[in-house]
Amino acid sequence: MEENERLSSAMHERGFTQNELADAVNTRLIGAGHEGTVSDRTVRNWRTGRTRWPHSRQREALEAVFSCTADELGFSPPAVREPPSTPPEDPVRRRTFLAAASGTTAAVAASSFVGAPPQVGTSDVIRLRSGLDALVELDDSRGGHDGLERAALAGAAEALEKQKLSATQRVRQRLFSVAADYTAMAAWSAIDARRSDRAQALLARALYLAGMGQDPVVELKVWNSYAMLAHQRGERTDAVDAGLAAQATAITKRDPLFASLAHARTALGHSSLGERHAALRSLGHAQEALGKAEVRPRPSWVAFYGPAELAAITAIVRDRMGDAAEAEAASHRALASIPEQFRRNRALATARLALAQLHQQDVDQACATASSVFGLMAGSPVPGRMRSLLGDYYRDLISLVPDARVAREWGDRYRSEWSRV
Repeated sequence: MEENERLSSAMHERGFTQNELADAVNTRLIGAGHEGTVSDRTVRNWRTGRTRWPHSRQREALEAVFSCTADELGFSPPAVREPPSTPPEDPVRRRTFLAAASGTTAAVAASSFVGAPPQVGTSDVIRLRSGLDALVELDDSRGGHDGLERAALAGAAEALEKQKLSATQRVRQRLFSVAADYTAMAAWSAIDARRSDRAQALLARALYLAGMGQDPVVELKVWNSYAMLAHQRGERTDAVDAGLAAQATAITKRDPLFASLAHARTALGHSSLGERHAALRSLGHAQEALGKAEVRPRPSWVAFYGPAELAAITAIVRDRMGDAAEAEAASHRALASIPEQFRRNRALATARLALAQLHQQDVDQACATASSVFGLMAGSPVPGRMRSLLGDYYRDLISLVPDARVAREWGDRYRSEWSRV
């Protein structure tokens, strides 16, 4: 019995346990008017190879869940035994014929495979996508840097090379999607490192590849990054337009979590323009959509977004509008629930908390909070985006209390950490 490695890899890519896949398939079956009879045991039989060709309804549900064919998931129909149409040959005559034909058969087989390109299929797509997950984990911990960008671009290049060798249009399309995802990751790394011109070029490339791959999730990912880049460059109207473009992607109509992220990004754009009513309206839409979002498999890059990240975004919006107390409360809510593995995001939320405290003139507490950012990032260089935010904090600090001892001490610490990184 041969294990179905393709199905196991596809489950790993989507984050499915056996029970979760059974639930997803049953949901599709029930939606089609059938009984949901798939269990943990059923999925185990699929994975171990005990069941090589599921029932037609189950196959259709599996194909809908994974957006690929049953063949691509490693299933194969049973061989059909056909009765002989002619009387059996004399054994001696048959051996003589095979001996005579063997040389010709071998020659044909050799000519069929010499110089043939290697086959590219779903397993290659799954392998490349798993590499993305590793880069996302690195970004969550350390943030954007040259090594991350180089690794992401290498993944994109491999996906595009594989695309040239693919035998089917469906696999080629999926490889374009993977290349777009890797390129968007490289662009994001450049944004986090505050290399805006480099990020601009990479985002344009990622958007083209996402179109070739017909992948609305990556399109939203790119527009989300465009909005952040526009804010970095002081292009505030463009930041709002990018948020609206993210809202217009097809995935926001199917998944409220992505809709929530797009509305939150638009709220940030409005707040940078001082458009209070529009910013609060967008925040309200983001909160409403997030309340409708279900737990389901999604790409690893969007794992950062949820109630904690929306609270962190709310803190930024409120602080920009002069609501420092509300910003501080939102920052505390964010820090209470941001997962530990998102070290960079926790450090950013902590810096925002320090700004909110400073804007309420709680200088001593603000400096203590801001200093803790360096401890959170200990062992890794501070990404350019975070260094810029800490620079904003220092400018506000010396504007408020230029001669205070605590301001001088924090300034010394800031310059020391800046030179270290």
